Amino acid sequence: MRVSHLSKAFTLSALLLPAMLPGVLTAAEAPSGALAVDAQSFRCIREMTPVRHFYVDNVLGNLPATLAAANAPGGAIYPPGSVIQLVPTEAMVKREAGFSPATGDWEFFELAVDGKQTAIRARGFAEVNNRFGGNCFACHAPARQPWDFVCEDSHGCEAIPVSRQMTGALQRTDPRCGESELQSGDRWALFKLQALVWIGTTKAALGRIF
Repeated sequence: MRVSHLSKAFTLSALLLPAMLPGVLTAAEAPSGALAVDAQSFRCIREMTPVRHFYVDNVLGNLPATLAAANAPGGAIYPPGSVIQLVPTEAMVKREAGFSPATGDWEFFELAVDGKQTAIRARGFAEVNNRFGGNCFACHAPARQPWDFVCEDSHGCEAIPVSRQMTGALQRTDPRCGESELQSGDRWALFKLQALVWIGTTKAALGRIF
C-alpha cells in the first residue's frame, strides 16, 4: 500500500477512534491493585521469545500460556501479563481482566530505547501512535476476533509499508542488546525505513498546516 493511502487510512482511524472506545479507561484511571507495568517491564527484544517474526514475554512469568496463545492455529485469548513486540520501540501488554474491555484489556506503549535504558514515551489507547502516525489500537482493531487484537499478515489489519527485512533489522539493532547483529541488507533496510518515517512525518505536518 502506498504511503498516500496509508495517510488517508490513518486519518480515518483517528476520526473513528472515539466512537470505537466507549468507556475505555485511560492509564491514569486504572484501578488500584492493577498489574504493574513500567519501563523496567521492557528489555532487549532479542532476550524475549521469538514467535515467527515477532517476540513475546510475560511480566507475570506465565510465558508458556503466552506462547500457547501465540501459536494457536485458530487464534486464542492471551493471558494477563503477555507482552508482544514487533520492534523495540512499540509494545502491547495484556493487562488484568476488566482493565479495558473495548481493547481486549490490551494497553499499548511507545518506547524510547537508548543504551541499556528503556523509557515510556506514551501509553494507553488513543494516546499511542506508530512511526507513521497511525493509532496503534485502531490498526489492531480488525484482528479482534479470533486473534485477540494481534496483527499478522492474514489477521485483517491495515497494511503498513514495512518489510520483514526492516522489522528484523530493527530487532537486530536494539541498543539494549549490546552489539548489533546485522545481516546482509540490514543497513539498506534501515535507510529505507528512515525515509518512509520522514515522508510520513512530513505529510502529517503538512496536513496540520493545510
